[in-house]
Amino acid sequence: MILRNGVRDALLAAVLFGLSAPIAKILVGDLPPQLLAGVLYLGSGIGLTIVALVRSRTPSSYAALHSSDIPFLTGAVVFGGIAAPVLLMLGLERTPASSASLLLNLEAVFTATIAWSVFHENIDGRIAVGLIAIVAGGVVLSWKGSFAITDYVGPFAIAAASLCWGIDNNFTQKISRADPVRIASVKGFVAGTINTSLALSLGQWHTTRLVWAALAVGFVSYGLSLVLYIRGLRELGAARAGNYFSVAPFVGAFAGVLIWQEPLSLGLLTAASLMAVGVWLHLTERHEHFHIHEPMTHEHEHTHDAHHQHEHAPNDQIGEPHTHPHRHDRLQHSHPHYPDIHHRHPH
Repeated sequence: MILRNGVRDALLAAVLFGLSAPIAKILVGDLPPQLLAGVLYLGSGIGLTIVALVRSRTPSSYAALHSSDIPFLTGAVVFGGIAAPVLLMLGLERTPASSASLLLNLEAVFTATIAWSVFHENIDGRIAVGLIAIVAGGVVLSWKGSFAITDYVGPFAIAAASLCWGIDNNFTQKISRADPVRIASVKGFVAGTINTSLALSLGQWHTTRLVWAALAVGFVSYGLSLVLYIRGLRELGAARAGNYFSVAPFVGAFAGVLIWQEPLSLGLLTAASLMAVGVWLHLTERHEHFHIHEPMTHEHEHTHDAHHQHEHAPNDQIGEPHTHPHRHDRLQHSHPHYPDIHHRHPH
């Protein structure tokens, strides 16, 4: 089975992000959790900004952000980089860790629900069952034998944080045709600043050599992971990319078995089985029907496939892949497809 690029990117994003959990166990001994979160996000923002500056010396095949993207970028930053971390911190203060882990599985549900109900992504029965299997695997993985609620403020705040990240995912999908490195660097800087500020307000700041290690881990597991995830959003849509990314906790748990010799429990094996079924349902999806592409003009990285048979202006890039503003004429055809940036049609 040949993985579509978006599937590959979303799964690699999950692997990189999942690996941050067992590695963070080394760091959390010297860095308090809130400060560690801030440093990890800052590592993402700083590292990707350096990458963007180095790349700026050579022609890029990625599209630039335009004024029409600003509302979605702002919304993604506000919901995902500001509101969600604050709500999560408030929730964790009032909710047992086991219950919080279970509630965080709501992010995938919220992402898919918003994608379907607000942005009209197609989600058929197969994808819905796959989502249920993956989320069920996450629930099994985070289940500690009880679901304790001492008050409703904490769980509500964590659920609200998951909702904010679901909104963030969908807003980011709307601008995913643009350079993912620049998008991810902005989000990393904002989330890092907010989380570090929260840590300072709690009196958590102190210096340690492990800060540099945390910055490096943040660049890889948060920064590069987010770049790959944005690429997945562009190719697959928010619901499917979010579902693939939801296997990250399993990657972290399995890495914990290898790195820390944690026990290979029945819960981990059950979660792996459920997530494998969910991913298999996604991988074997074949969504094909007659559909119409209405005329549109936009800019993004592309090759001259069936959807991009157009003329070029004298100053356009002509390498493969390349980017430039281009127009799509009305097109009617049938082929297998995902709800990517070209397939947002009604069903």
